[in-house]
This record gives sequence, structure tokens and C-alpha cells, in this order.
Amino acid sequence: MSNPEPLLAARDLVKTYGRSEALRGASVHLDAGEILAVTGASGSGKSTLLHCLAGIVAPDAGSVSYGGERLAQLPQRRLSELRRTEFGVVFQFGQLVPELTVLDNVALPLLLAGLSRADAHVRAGAWLERFGVRGQAGLRPGELSGGQAQRTALARALVTGPKVVFADEPTGALDSLASEQVMTALVHTVRETGTAVLLITHDAQVAAYADREVRMADGAVVPVGVTA
Repeated sequence: MSNPEPLLAARDLVKTYGRSEALRGASVHLDAGEILAVTGASGSGKSTLLHCLAGIVAPDAGSVSYGGERLAQLPQRRLSELRRTEFGVVFQFGQLVPELTVLDNVALPLLLAGLSRADAHVRAGAWLERFGVRGQAGLRPGELSGGQAQRTALARALVTGPKVVFADEPTGALDSLASEQVMTALVHTVRETGTAVLLITHDAQVAAYADREVRMADGAVVPVGVTA
């Protein structure tokens, strides 16, 4: 019996910024429902890899496939739709919209997808409840603790029911207790929903929440325990 095709796969990615080669033949895959940790030193190419996998930037060479389709061959409209509905992204500092309430921040992807404000607020409220920040629904991001802001960002990333969440150092700005709370909430939720997670982290304790770990060094993916 053959193995099922990965949900998301990058093959031989190359990406250069000026004279700096951020990716040098990086290859990695993510299976449906899997939590994959990508670790490595600062500047090793972790975030660039995530941006290519999420369709945020295009690699100079190599390919990224999602559900058997190459992202480079998709029309821009389909790529935008993927990023809006099937991909969720969480960054280190959450990147919540400061002028909006917590509830409206989480509802925003649903509103952009055409849902009515009333329905979007109901669904957003349910996700805030799941992440333990329903009581902060009327606050602005500047009134939240770091952990509350990241749990809000996770709710926003998952509210559309994506198949993949890309989390770029989601606990990097948090203390150890808040980090544990955020990761516990994330893992519990994606196990329930079957969402796959690509987790970028430099923290071994955060990586331990993953099903599998790969390491980046000098723009390439190397097996954990192997020195590049």
C-alpha cells in the first residue's frame, strides 16, 4: 500500500534576497493533521521557508505543492482564496489590528469571506471561548497581555476552519507560563479539528509539542541530530 501524498510539500526551494541566499535547496513535507516543528538558529531560513509554503512569497526555484497542486501554477485569485480560507497564519507578535476589538479581529477573516457581521461575531465568539479569551472580546489588542493576544491571534487563524496553520515563533515574545498556555491551547484545538500545523520555533520546549521535528541550517533542511 502506497503512502498518501503529503498535504503540503516543498521540493528543492531556492530563495535569494540580494546577495543573501535564504533557502538553498530546502525540501520538507507536512501531512494532514500533523504538527511539524521547524527549528534552527536565527537566519537559517525558517521564516522564508514558511513564507514560501504559505504562498506569501514565491521561491526563485523549486516547487511548493498543496493538495497535489503546485502553488506557482494557481491563478492569483485561487492563491488569495487559499490564504484566506484554507491557510491560517500566526506571527510572533500576533499582528492584530490595533483599532479593532478582539471580537472584530477574530471575525475579520469571516467578514472578508462574505459572512454577515452577526454570523461572523457568533463564530468568532465561539473561537474566543475555545481559547479562553471570551471575556476580552470588547477590548483592543493594546489592552491584552501577550498570552491573551497570541490566543486571540490563534482564534483568528483557526476561525475559517483552515487545513493548515503556519505559526511563526508564536511564543517567541512570551514568558514560559504564557508560552505553555498558548501551545496547550493550540495543540488541543488542532487535535480536535484535524488541522495541520507548521510551527517555526527556536525553543526546544515548544518544539516538543510537535509530532515531528526538522532543523534548518544555512537555508537547507537537515534531519534532527545531524550536523550540517
